[in-house]
Amino acid sequence: MLPTRPHHKAKPLKATSPRPAKALCSECGLCDTRYVHYVKDACAFLNQQFETLETQVHGRPRQVDQWNDCYFGVHQQMFTARNRQPISGAQWTGIVSTLGMEMLRRGLVEGVVCVQQSETDRFQPQPILARTPEEVLAARVNKPTLSPNLSVLDLVEQSGLKRLLVIGVGCQIQALRAVEAHLGLEKLYVLGTPCVDNVTRAGLQKFLETTSRSPQTVVHYEFMQDYQVHFKHEDGSVERVPFFGLNTQELKDVFAPSCMTCFDYVNGLADLVVGYMGSPFGWQWLVVRNDRGQEMLKLIQDQLEFQPVTSSGNRRPAVQQSIPLYDQGLTLPMWVAKILGAVIGRTGPKGLEYARFSIDSHFARNYLYVWRHYPQKLAAHVPAFAQRIVGQYTLPKN
Repeated sequence: MLPTRPHHKAKPLKATSPRPAKALCSECGLCDTRYVHYVKDACAFLNQQFETLETQVHGRPRQVDQWNDCYFGVHQQMFTARNRQPISGAQWTGIVSTLGMEMLRRGLVEGVVCVQQSETDRFQPQPILARTPEEVLAARVNKPTLSPNLSVLDLVEQSGLKRLLVIGVGCQIQALRAVEAHLGLEKLYVLGTPCVDNVTRAGLQKFLETTSRSPQTVVHYEFMQDYQVHFKHEDGSVERVPFFGLNTQELKDVFAPSCMTCFDYVNGLADLVVGYMGSPFGWQWLVVRNDRGQEMLKLIQDQLEFQPVTSSGNRRPAVQQSIPLYDQGLTLPMWVAKILGAVIGRTGPKGLEYARFSIDSHFARNYLYVWRHYPQKLAAHVPAFAQRIVGQYTLPKN
């Protein structure tokens, strides 16, 4: 029988209690644990503390006067990579799953916090404390909905685990880092994924029904480097919808308010980040932030094929043009959107410049959202690096 001793300071949140972040709650799961005692300090939407936490985790904060740091956070190395033997059923080649399984196999960790899907709904996240490689493998493929990953922290304490890998997105990892010292772990590894524009399950359904030709058969989707949303369907076909053809007016309110006020797209507090946005098609973008990230990558480097990161094109005109399109809820005719997407796809920013394009456009949108809906939070909530990025553009004045 597992011990159930509560943390010495923490108290469980009653099921009927309101979330302290209210409408800005990202449902990270911390409030569902005994560590709710720390939420007012730990929640990214109540207490933005990038500089403090970056120094705690990496030994220094990002240098805002250095553009590379400003965009991508503290890091030692960047690569693009892919599995030499891709995992069947993975969203890309399965680097995240490979690493989680390998860390368990080699005994580097005793458990992995990851997200499987419910038995009845492929898009409904089910956070678990995985103890076997098979359980990690069952968590492959992104779930593009708000997920309470940290809700399993009580299980970590009850199980007595001392070496843990947590896989998560920025808001979850910020809260995790804020309570890390209270978890009683000997070693914590954090594998992050870039994240933007999550939704509730109902919001996801609206997005699918508004955007895809066959929402009921979508297996997964991603906003890709060719300026199109790629929907993979059950029959293996891939449906592509241009960014500029999305029904923006219908979708403006579908994204969670927490995502609309988030400035941690690149998961700056993880040890190692695995995504796609700074890489060519079919490859993953790896950002090694510290020595723990190097240790993690070394475990699987022989299973990967690498190439250097590249960057080309000029993102700024495309970003400036996209700001009023989104802000005014404009939707282009599909034939125009396809032509525009094709032209920008051929001539527009690629590699790291595409990553900067995505960061710029989302930060500008989110800055406007905070300014209009939470003006009292603007100065304290928008970190210095985001202010510098947004400052490159002309924003609407109303």
